[in-house]
Amino acid sequence: MTIPDDLSAADERAAGPRLTHVQGTLHALQVPIPYPMGFVTVLIDTDSPVTLIDTALDTPEARAAIDDGLHALGLHWESIERVIITHHHPDHYGLAGLIEERSGASVYMLDIDIARGEQYWHRWEEWLPGHARHFLNHGISPERMAGNEAESRRSRERVWPALRVQPLHEGETLRLAGHDWQVLWLPGHADGHLGLWQPELGLLIAADAILPRISPNVGLYAYSRPDPLGDYLETLGKIEALNPGRAVVGHHGPVMDNVAARARELAAHHQERLQLVRDTLAGQPMHAYDLSQVMFRRELSDSSRRFAVAETLAHAEYLRLRGELGRRWDGVSWVYFRS
Repeated sequence: MTIPDDLSAADERAAGPRLTHVQGTLHALQVPIPYPMGFVTVLIDTDSPVTLIDTALDTPEARAAIDDGLHALGLHWESIERVIITHHHPDHYGLAGLIEERSGASVYMLDIDIARGEQYWHRWEEWLPGHARHFLNHGISPERMAGNEAESRRSRERVWPALRVQPLHEGETLRLAGHDWQVLWLPGHADGHLGLWQPELGLLIAADAILPRISPNVGLYAYSRPDPLGDYLETLGKIEALNPGRAVVGHHGPVMDNVAARARELAAHHQERLQLVRDTLAGQPMHAYDLSQVMFRRELSDSSRRFAVAETLAHAEYLRLRGELGRRWDGVSWVYFRS
């Protein structure tokens, strides 16, 4: 069952869960999140082992939506036997630890994300100064960073990390909804982003690796791989080569068609952004914060500006690593210039 987007939270719950049948025993549940996207997709496979793919944030609204979705499918929290997390971002990982505790479910992530991104939630206090320093070194003011830290703390409060995360590896297969699925590594939006591919169905579980209405954020952070945009362009090429008939996506879905065409659109979008960086820096050197004001001109909150700076950095570093840009330390921050 689906319901309109213009209902209040109370009306929406009364109308029932936002469930979409995907394939066989696989269903997509739209769970509310307090971000501009509005909802995140949580997949539920009612076949054994009963599986959730992604979990949403740990908020009362998300818990209620998942409770309603499980109930509509004849399940409850204790029914969940397996949780697969596509990537460590809070809107996908937030309730993993609660489900693990309530049901004893096994929690799985790609091995790369366990080693990198998932550690963020366990070592958050330890890593927070490095994250702040990363953005200060690229031109964000201390005042803006104070706002960022407050938002980071709110995000951390909405994540219940799992205690015993088990690894999946690229190239493995796993059983889901009566079919064998290939485990894919789709980096860019997150270093260890996992996808699942079922070639006979032509169905890709893509999460945030590709989205229909917005470009997934591809940012360079303190703990990131050094070339996230290079990673992401390779991911888009991989998705285009698979040529899925459909993809289940993390936001603005839950299901999208014309997946290969969308991959080409996103690749072209990033090439346009790269050209904007080249053209802008041909006029004058800039640090990433000022450059982000050119790439993202509208007024943004402190948190959204941080994402904008991270994405600007991903584009600048892509060009620097390929010899098109240089950077120098001006005593306060890194400044990029045309080589």
